[in-house]
Amino acid sequence: MKWTDTREIAIALAEKHPDIDPKTIRFTDLHQWAMELEGFDDAPERSGERILEAIQMAWMEEVE
Repeated sequence: MKWTDTREIAIALAEKHPDIDPKTIRFTDLHQWAMELEGFDDAPERSGERILEAIQMAWMEEVE
């Protein structure tokens, strides 16, 4: 997975952290958790606020 795979990252995060409300997560935590996902292979600096927002939105859609 790369940072641009926002939907895939969101699904993986929802599965790995089912008790977390994605509306309450800090971007620093979201960034770290995404990088820790199995199959994630991208440079940390390639992420930014825009990508993290997209992941968060997709995660919120996934849990609804």
